[in-house]
Amino acid sequence: MREVRWESEEGDGIEHLAFDARGDGFFVESVVVGQRYGRSYGLYYKLHCDPRWRVTYAYLRIMGGGDLELRGDGEGHWHDGNGQVIVAIDGCIDIDIAATPFTNTLPIRRLQLAEGERRPIAVAYISTPDLQVTRVEQAYSCIELKREYRYEGIFRNFSANMKVDEDGLVIDYPTLFTRLPRTR
Repeated sequence: MREVRWESEEGDGIEHLAFDARGDGFFVESVVVGQRYGRSYGLYYKLHCDPRWRVTYAYLRIMGGGDLELRGDGEGHWHDGNGQVIVAIDGCIDIDIAATPFTNTLPIRRLQLAEGERRPIAVAYISTPDLQVTRVEQAYSCIELKREYRYEGIFRNFSANMKVDEDGLVIDYPTLFTRLPRTR
């Protein structure tokens, strides 16, 4: 089990994440305290990924608010917590939770990009704090293998180069998140 923290560069937010790699996949639990669009929130989330870094289970809960449960088959087919098919995100293998840099680890690890390679993908984007799920277009590029990747939010015309550690966890995501403690 490994624990990491990130600080938001957009406001007064912080995240504490517990990450566990096991033979049957990857398990994450995290708490985020943040602010978005002028609204403070607390978010708890839990993710399970198979050994190929495909999300098979996601549960998110806003403190004092709503929750969201997603079940995926690793092939891009999703159901909600009641077993209803979510057609809007069919074909999306990865999820992107707006409040955390952790979900960038999912495509970085799953895609196994070669240095210089770029790949566009469709992602199930989960906004916070309203927990709305939409399909968006993104792209990832490998700048330096296992050290630096470029994220492109094609749907919002945003890009940034992220430094990552040996597990693919973000160290620095300029203008959005910084790993704590900060290296000096």
